[in-house]
Amino acid sequence: MEFTHIPVMLAQCIEGLDVHEGGIYVDGTAGGAGHSSAIASKLGGSGRLISLDRDPDAVRVASERLSAYPNAQVIRSNYSQMRSVLDELGIDKVDGVLLDLGVSSYQLDEGSRGFSYHIDAPLDMRMEKEGLSAADIVNTYSEQELSRIIFEYGEEKFSRRIAANIVRERESSPIDTTLRLADIIRESVPQKARRDKNPCKKTFQAIRIAVNGELEHLSEGLDEAFNSLRPGGRLAVITFHSLEDRLVKQRFAGWCRGCICPPDFPQCVCGHKPQGRLINRKPIEADEQELERNNRSRSAKLRIIERSAECDG
Repeated sequence: MEFTHIPVMLAQCIEGLDVHEGGIYVDGTAGGAGHSSAIASKLGGSGRLISLDRDPDAVRVASERLSAYPNAQVIRSNYSQMRSVLDELGIDKVDGVLLDLGVSSYQLDEGSRGFSYHIDAPLDMRMEKEGLSAADIVNTYSEQELSRIIFEYGEEKFSRRIAANIVRERESSPIDTTLRLADIIRESVPQKARRDKNPCKKTFQAIRIAVNGELEHLSEGLDEAFNSLRPGGRLAVITFHSLEDRLVKQRFAGWCRGCICPPDFPQCVCGHKPQGRLINRKPIEADEQELERNNRSRSAKLRIIERSAECDG
């Protein structure tokens, strides 16, 4: 299967990052190289693009697709380790960073990866193809911990019932395929919930987030990205669910905050200045034309922040 990931809000990302010739940019989530290719094409001979991805399949494909751009380099790394990568390359500051947090079409649709609840496959979900798998979590975590993961990461109100049924079912034999887990989830929710929407989406999302440590990496990666920007540089982040978007929104707000004195102080004495400014106060969303072309852009939200010119940290 071809590694595909239709770049979401491509034009808005390029415009929001203010990509220009001679600039240095990081695509922290290379995927199928859709965004990376667009960035590289605008850099001219003196610009530079560093594309990162934790998935070895994505690194292979992105390397092939960016081979026409001598100014582009693909490295296998989690974007949460961006600063270490840049240090090794001798790069101090960059002009822009893009993080597209969506799971690629390849990862969702390739049976062997175990991300989809529509395809029978080994229960895997590992983006890096190594370490703890979804089957490990489903078959070894306590009922309480499973319930917490499904509730917090999936925002699933039937988390306790789902976790209890997972624990009960695994006593007879390990839950090691996607469709068996999907059947357990469907049987754990009321019939009305099954009719309204696919009841598996939230639980599969939750387990995927836990397997890959996605929220922890996002928190670390946001700091690494923002601190790597030169004054005037921009960070653009595309999120696909509320947990991600909330984290990005709160972190951006913190960087844009000025005075941190107690509210009862008559005047500011802290001297704290904002580190950044929001390029868009409300998240940018896909327009109707894009939604028609790519249904997976429906939940996408793009937020962009610019590092303050006077901030030299």
